[in-house]
Amino acid sequence: MHPPLILPGQDQADMVGRPGGERTALAFVATGNDTAQTALKQLSHRFGNMPPALADVIVALGGDGFMLETLHAYRELGKPFYGMNRGSLGFLLNEFGEEDLLARLDAATSVDLHPLRMSAVTMDGTVTEALAINEVSLLRETRQAAKIAIHIDGVLRLEELVCDGILVSTPAGSTAYNLSAHGPIVPLDAGVLAMTPISAFRPRRWRGALLRHSATVRLTVLDSGKRPVSAVADYTEVRDVRTVDIQEDRSVAMTLLFDPEHNLEERILNEQFAP
Repeated sequence: MHPPLILPGQDQADMVGRPGGERTALAFVATGNDTAQTALKQLSHRFGNMPPALADVIVALGGDGFMLETLHAYRELGKPFYGMNRGSLGFLLNEFGEEDLLARLDAATSVDLHPLRMSAVTMDGTVTEALAINEVSLLRETRQAAKIAIHIDGVLRLEELVCDGILVSTPAGSTAYNLSAHGPIVPLDAGVLAMTPISAFRPRRWRGALLRHSATVRLTVLDSGKRPVSAVADYTEVRDVRTVDIQEDRSVAMTLLFDPEHNLEERILNEQFAP
């Protein structure tokens, strides 16, 4: 790996972080808002900005949505990701700071996230696969409620759910859309996925389920011609689906880095006691 150039304004303190005095190679990526773009210029000037493929760490500047985009865009590189909040939400991010960035990276704790793999079949037979770091959700497309049958590991568990939709969430995503739909917050090491209905009409008392992380889920849209449904894996949307298969993909892992005092497990635990 070629070390990045030392740019004007960088001091010797920025040269720590790797054995032999070689500086940690960083790739900075940023969302389009002014705050993130200003941070990008400042950090690139001080630390250099390597192409992601040549960097030791990819640093994302933005909000949670941009962090998800960054994970999807660069996951195949196998690099760790460190996010700093320059957007609106920052659950997957650390606080922004320039002065002690390399020391924070050296002290950071890591967590591996395994996404859900969605395989959606549309009414015309088209098959679309996508990964979801947060959740896979099915949503009604029209004024009429969706009707969905639920199979878990090949067993029919719910013959007909009448609802606005349903989602399956990873532990990392359990504090996002899943929580807004009144689903449970899931600790990272719990080994389960959350299945949560969205505005369920029938069965009226069904509030969802916790599934083993190895479970295979099939959601079948009933009366799909009259009651069309779309499937969304993070931000990949497939319209007019007939069946959707969902399973955690353990062959894919994305490493996120967090400051020790604000690690992801602690944040998820804190969310369970939030007022």
